Amino acid sequence: MEIQFYKYQGAGNDFIIIDNRSLIFPKNNVELIHKLCERRFGIGSDGLILLEPSEMQDFTMSYYNADGKEGSMCGNGGRCIVAFAKKLNIIDDKTTFEATDGLHFAEIQNEFVNLQMTDVENVEIYDTHAFLNTGSPHHVNFCNAVAPLNIPKLGSKIRYGAPYFEEGANVNFVEQISGNLFKVRTYERGVEDETLACGTGVTAVAIAANKTNRTTEERIFIEVLGGNLEVSFKKEGDHYTNVFLKGSAQFVFEGKITV
Repeated sequence: MEIQFYKYQGAGNDFIIIDNRSLIFPKNNVELIHKLCERRFGIGSDGLILLEPSEMQDFTMSYYNADGKEGSMCGNGGRCIVAFAKKLNIIDDKTTFEATDGLHFAEIQNEFVNLQMTDVENVEIYDTHAFLNTGSPHHVNFCNAVAPLNIPKLGSKIRYGAPYFEEGANVNFVEQISGNLFKVRTYERGVEDETLACGTGVTAVAIAANKTNRTTEERIFIEVLGGNLEVSFKKEGDHYTNVFLKGSAQFVFEGKITV
């Protein structure tokens, strides 16, 4: 079987994207997806995304983690598939599409994609961390400095530990640089390693920073290993609405692989 694929990246978070409007890709083949995402034996990526038909919206986004299993919402992946949809001339500069956590609106400005994320109503605050779901579950740990941390070791311990266990959570380590500027490093479940960026992760960090009174700003700038991202929202009581994730989404290369 020959597969036409496209490679995209958003702040270093990289994805294999496949036009599956014909619905012929064997998406239940966990081993195949894992092999394609393998960096030494496959194409290499943090995840695989299928662009599929939608009855009511422009398209449907189906996301798979690098381990081959279907994943929850991926923010940077969502931004990349919007750029891909424009490349295919499915959309112009605005779109609404379906994903596992519901509908998402997005707007393209040059190479920047501004993606609306889900509203957040529940942020759990603990002595050592915060926990919230921004389309994917996120553990947010504020610390003095993120540079010296062993993210794979610390992240995996939290990801598999209580109360998350096998289902797991993504783990974000956060350093506040100034009032509304933060530096973030993230351990992602499904990849089971540190990634250069995580869209739902920086969204969780921005909201958690506001919720814990580290900043009163509703526009937060995030530095990740792969670049810079921006999160904005409207706080209404304890609810966070009009949540947007903004950053570049770039085409890297395309090719064909025989499997």
